[in-house]
Amino acid sequence: MTTGDAIRTRDNGTGSGRARGGHRRPPAADGGVQGNERLTALTGTVLLAGFAAEGLTILALGRLLTLHFFLGMLLIGPVLLKIGSVCYRFARYYTGAGPYVRKGPPAPLLRLLGPVVIATSLAVLGTGVLLAAAGPGHGPWLFLHKASFVLWFGAMSIHVLAYAWRLPRLLRGAPGRSGRRVPAGGPARGVLLAAALAGGLVIALLTIHLEGAWTTGLVR
Repeated sequence: MTTGDAIRTRDNGTGSGRARGGHRRPPAADGGVQGNERLTALTGTVLLAGFAAEGLTILALGRLLTLHFFLGMLLIGPVLLKIGSVCYRFARYYTGAGPYVRKGPPAPLLRLLGPVVIATSLAVLGTGVLLAAAGPGHGPWLFLHKASFVLWFGAMSIHVLAYAWRLPRLLRGAPGRSGRRVPAGGPARGVLLAAALAGGLVIALLTIHLEGAWTTGLVR
């Protein structure tokens, strides 16, 4: 039997790719797709809660400005992680990686919306950082921050409505051999998310002093 025949036999489930009891094992590489999907879902859940809290601070910005600053900086880490996980999936898909090709891309509308969500997310956070560094009354950053937020809110609303119903299934994981749900990706995804949150926390702690100029300006 040639090497090519052996690969085809394994892929057809007649060789070592078939587990005991006649059940075919999923290809190991497919676990990477599931893990990437779950990492994106985990990070998205954290961001959904974080941005909801950030949005609530806008309702009383005068009293909650410090919290608004802190949460905005904290979310930088998870936002970058989610962008990285999504871009990794698409890079693997468009370079022809088998498991990612089998998984397929999102629906056409969501595929077009993805870059908009990424661009507006970076714009909101970027203008927020520049606004904090520049201080009140300096440059166009306040206007750009508000404008990018409006665009981000519209794109993100569609994004959340399209994906929120899938979150419970993704967070539970896939059924294991015993019938219990086994989260794809193992602890590595949790470590990545924790590292992203830790990075965001460091940024928040290092920049929280910039809020002082804005508090002083509001008091005046």
